[in-house]
Amino acid sequence: MSGRVCLITGSTGIAAATAELLAADGWRLMVCSRTESNCRGLAERLGCAYFAGDLAEDATAERAVVAAVERFGRLDAAFNVAGISGRRYGDGPIHEATPGGWDATLDANARSMFLSCRAQVGQMLGQEPGPDGLRGAILNMASVLAFAPSPALFATHAYAASKGAILAMTRSMAAYYAPEKIRINAIAPGLTRTPMSRRAQEDRRVLSFAAAKQPLVGGMLDAADVAGPAAFLLGVAARAVTGAVLTVDGGWSVTEAVPER
Repeated sequence: MSGRVCLITGSTGIAAATAELLAADGWRLMVCSRTESNCRGLAERLGCAYFAGDLAEDATAERAVVAAVERFGRLDAAFNVAGISGRRYGDGPIHEATPGGWDATLDANARSMFLSCRAQVGQMLGQEPGPDGLRGAILNMASVLAFAPSPALFATHAYAASKGAILAMTRSMAAYYAPEKIRINAIAPGLTRTPMSRRAQEDRRVLSFAAAKQPLVGGMLDAADVAGPAAFLLGVAARAVTGAVLTVDGGWSVTEAVPER
């Protein structure tokens, strides 16, 4: 993978773990998120480039892609991770969720993904295929909650809707851009230890539930558990894979578990 270029949106959790893995494999990286201190810290640790900005704003994704291409000459891959849980903005069960919570969650997750993919595909369409014969690969962050809900502990319906939208958009784009030699896939993790899941990590009921619901890991996933499969989908070993949704959930979607009362 030496010399291949990847733009990663997000700078903590799964984004950071994947950046570390790709950097160790010789990728040239640009990381982008709205928290400049996180971007700068990750970039300094890995020796990569960074761009700080809010990806839900119209121009940020385009500017991040331009910065990556100006720095490295092309864009071989993009991993779109940045997003929010939405709970603190008013997300929840649909009869309790607020319009503000819905808008904030859909903007941060689905709208930012649309803008990021729009800028990334635009760049890839205009560049020559690489040594693998492809113009680029895009991997979008979904969630197991888009298709395997857990109503007792994770009743955040705007979040689920935003991740479901990402899955639909990913498959539609994959179909459209396959003839242009652009691969587009999604990855759907289960409950993972990241800064975004800090509330869940401190909840005894959630931890007990995760131990049964994700039996392969006996609890919450580590970010590294998702980074490895993500690196595969971004790399040339997956050159024939597009329109796929890779579930990395420790068994969540195929396991029955009942939360403690």
